Amino acid sequence: MSKKRRKKKNRVILFAAELVVLVVLLAGLYVYSKVDKVDSTGEIEKEEVNIDLDSETAEVLKGYTNIAIFGLDNRQNGKYDGGNSDCIMIASINNDTKKVKLISVYRDTFLYTKEGTYNKINSAYATGGAKGAVAALNRNLNLDIVDYISVDFRALVDAVDLIDGVEITLTDQEAQIMNDNYIDEINQVADRSSQKISGGGTYTLDGVQTLAYCRIRYTTGLDFKRTERQREVLMKMFEKTKQSGIGTIGSLIDKMFDEISTSYTSGGMLDLAKSLMDYEVEDSHGWPFELCTGVYGSKGDLVVPTDLKKNVQDLHEYLFQEENTVSPAVNEISDYIINYTGCTTEATSRFDNPLTGDDNTSSDPEYVPGQEE
Repeated sequence: MSKKRRKKKNRVILFAAELVVLVVLLAGLYVYSKVDKVDSTGEIEKEEVNIDLDSETAEVLKGYTNIAIFGLDNRQNGKYDGGNSDCIMIASINNDTKKVKLISVYRDTFLYTKEGTYNKINSAYATGGAKGAVAALNRNLNLDIVDYISVDFRALVDAVDLIDGVEITLTDQEAQIMNDNYIDEINQVADRSSQKISGGGTYTLDGVQTLAYCRIRYTTGLDFKRTERQREVLMKMFEKTKQSGIGTIGSLIDKMFDEISTSYTSGGMLDLAKSLMDYEVEDSHGWPFELCTGVYGSKGDLVVPTDLKKNVQDLHEYLFQEENTVSPAVNEISDYIINYTGCTTEATSRFDNPLTGDDNTSSDPEYVPGQEE
């Protein structure tokens, strides 16, 4: 090859390399500009959110990133400082394997909420905002969460529409409840005109229909089944987003980042986004694993862990493969719940424990026609 041709080839290679670098830089600047739109409350200090771990548990949890995800039961958009958390999830990421487990905390679970107050765990967000809700999760579950993401109705609707829907198989009963109870209301809140479902079957649901599906509560399994639907949708959204082209991901970033509230800073969101393609949702489950239910005076219908100490130990073994020694705070809360409700381990009426395989969920209550959330 002549010297002239070699120089020309080298210039082509150099030019191609420069193009790649330019594209990477532009992509980075684009993503950063969108991340900067996030409603960030800033990094949370451990002292603010009730982290009280023994040294052994703290060492184990260093290998994991635990993130709280809240879906807010607000009928207005962009309001993240209050309201009950209709959906409460914990995404636990193994930092080495990049595998993710999702835990739904049943919203009616009777737990410590704040300053000696015990109530349904979904009220912790209403009374203390995101930090209060994170602090309650840490205190009750012996965790080290310092990051959260909160979304409202419109955020989920927009996200599903931007990935062109999610495929869900519906029963006739689910389709009826979506049509009768939810689709019209969500259309109004989200400024949409989504169609109702014709009946049971497999559909690619749009954003409004997907949110309606996530909100179904009164079928067999009641709220337990609803959290299962929510985890199903989140996993399918995650996988479809990973498979989407860069244009779709860019649109998602552009649309969504001003529709969430989070503790993540711009840099933190970028670090999380860079790992997205490596993550794999390994499993999901509802919590408490073992419980009883009942009506308890002014507290109303409650989900009662039987008992909290055992449920926290099992949760840690499930998420972290750790035989956890629960904190003094968890022991104190567990004793209070037993004294208030009378529900000990012997009173357990619902088993759904991934560690033991115990599962009597087929006997969950049935839907009562006409009953609404």
